[in-house]
Amino acid sequence: MAEIKMIGVVGGGQMGSGIAQVAAMHAIDVSLFDTDPQALARAATSISASINLLVSKLRLSQAQGSDILGRLRYISNMEDFHSADLIIEAIVESEDVKKTLFVQLDKIAKSSAILASNTSSISITRLAFSTSRPQQVFNVIGMHFMNPPPVMKLIEIVRGADTSDETFRATKALSERLGKTVITSQDYSGFIVNRILMPMINEAFFALYTGVATKEDIDTGMKLGTNHPMGPLELADFIGLDVCLSIMRVLHAGLGDNKYAPCPLLVQYVDAGRLGRKRGIGVYVYREEPRVKKLSRL
Repeated sequence: MAEIKMIGVVGGGQMGSGIAQVAAMHAIDVSLFDTDPQALARAATSISASINLLVSKLRLSQAQGSDILGRLRYISNMEDFHSADLIIEAIVESEDVKKTLFVQLDKIAKSSAILASNTSSISITRLAFSTSRPQQVFNVIGMHFMNPPPVMKLIEIVRGADTSDETFRATKALSERLGKTVITSQDYSGFIVNRILMPMINEAFFALYTGVATKEDIDTGMKLGTNHPMGPLELADFIGLDVCLSIMRVLHAGLGDNKYAPCPLLVQYVDAGRLGRKRGIGVYVYREEPRVKKLSRL
């Protein structure tokens, strides 16, 4: 498989824009797609601010910064992915939504293109079999970046049942070119990182739910007692409580063990719109708004 020179990224949120930034910083041309023009505008603003900050801190020269920003295209038509060597989806953590997207990408991507999913828990094998071209199942792989992609050094590569060795080698080579350390997981629910992380977060919710301790003491205990940079409840807010709940449900359904059943308090918070930092309220309150004041009494 030839060297990957151009990639497409689907999803202009924090993960998608972060992945696009990382690729552009490593001399790869990137097209970032989103159906929402405002999401694309926010992504462009965020990436520009990040690159300009690096320039102001003298970590990049002005010329390097301009070159990076010049490698990025913001698009609203997926047909522009027809020449991409690799397409990474970084959209909502929903199997049905991702399958629908893969069907669309399968019709657009060239036959040699790798289709990668940034999913943190969903079966790569099932996503691969949503494609219609028989040979495309060999080109589908999981490429799970950690959040935020420009900072975190890990990529978790997940091989589906039919992911080819060639696709794996090309994806691993690209990940290392991006300056990341690679770990490899077989295609089981939650893979490696979230198979271990999410039950810990869920147990922290159970500790809060059953009155073992306050949220502050739970987080402080894990930060100072186990040297974690964030407590599990604070981390859940950072990830998004809806994402945590979705992953726990995938683990519970895929592994069939009640130890993965989501904590009722996590479910309640998501039902109430307490999704974490992105909504201004989760386990903790991050900004004062009328809705926040109402929800804070739950």
